[in-house]
Amino acid sequence: MELDTLTNLTEERLKVKISRQDKSVESLADDVVAGLSANPKTLPPKYFYDKVGSRIFEEICDLPEYYPTRTELAILENYADDIARQFDEPIRLIELGSGNSFKTRVLIEAFLRRFETLHYMPIDISKSILVKTANDLLEQYPNLKITAYVSDYHTALHALKNQEMGGKLILFLGSNIGNFEPEQALNFLKKTFATMNDDDRLLMGVDLMKDETILKPAYDDAEGVTAKFNQNLLVRLNRELDGDFDLSKFRHKIVFNGEHGRIELHLESTENQTVSLSKIDQQFEFEQGETIHTENSYKYSPEKLTALAESGGFELKTSWFDGNKWFSLNLLRPIDD
Repeated sequence: MELDTLTNLTEERLKVKISRQDKSVESLADDVVAGLSANPKTLPPKYFYDKVGSRIFEEICDLPEYYPTRTELAILENYADDIARQFDEPIRLIELGSGNSFKTRVLIEAFLRRFETLHYMPIDISKSILVKTANDLLEQYPNLKITAYVSDYHTALHALKNQEMGGKLILFLGSNIGNFEPEQALNFLKKTFATMNDDDRLLMGVDLMKDETILKPAYDDAEGVTAKFNQNLLVRLNRELDGDFDLSKFRHKIVFNGEHGRIELHLESTENQTVSLSKIDQQFEFEQGETIHTENSYKYSPEKLTALAESGGFELKTSWFDGNKWFSLNLLRPIDD
């Protein structure tokens, strides 16, 4: 869990730290063989986000049907000052999976209004995005200081726990908690709890359960952008594993699973076919109508969210909603046993 410090990149206001932790992440090939050999077939959603997939996802966020991004941003714009007022002393603002920090700028401005200076600590696996975004932010906000972590979430959070630097507000936006299976979501909260001190807080974006007539179009838009995002997973397998997936024979399919409270993304085979991945000498049979389950997006009721928070060691202190109550921002406090 050691972190190397890079040379400061912008005077004394920017530091970039890179995790030296050895990672035992399974390879793409191993995950694909395991997933396509299973019944039903699956592929891990983490492989959506190559360069093309990340760009397509940015397009999704701008779609009229895809409400989560603009709804969460509206909540931040309406309540950022209220969120900042939850703190009596300056805090470190830490963001998990910060990306381009687009929505976070609203909170940065609110905390700068309240405390005049702010120490922002984005955590992301992409050094290039972190450095570019950090320099953009420093140019825009003269009273901002940034320590960026090229790391997985909890390696960086553990490194921060014992620093004598005051309280922390950890941001986990975008309803990323909904992309975890319930057991994974609970494990995430427990691991995050273990990195927090009593005066720290977690601000988490959560997509709320709503009628499927609203949910399904958000994941099956009229322009077909989400379909392109889903199918890009097969494009990646063709490129990296020398596959012969024919995209015209796999259609984007959305399932609303009310029993489990989630939207499911699938790729459905339109005919009986055999697909080869020559680089790893593997073949997989598909029957007509058989699907590859590529992602779940869980939606929470306020009651389920409260129960999840408490099971993970947190008290749900305050929630902020949009006018339709489609989405919520939730401030969680770690509870001492």
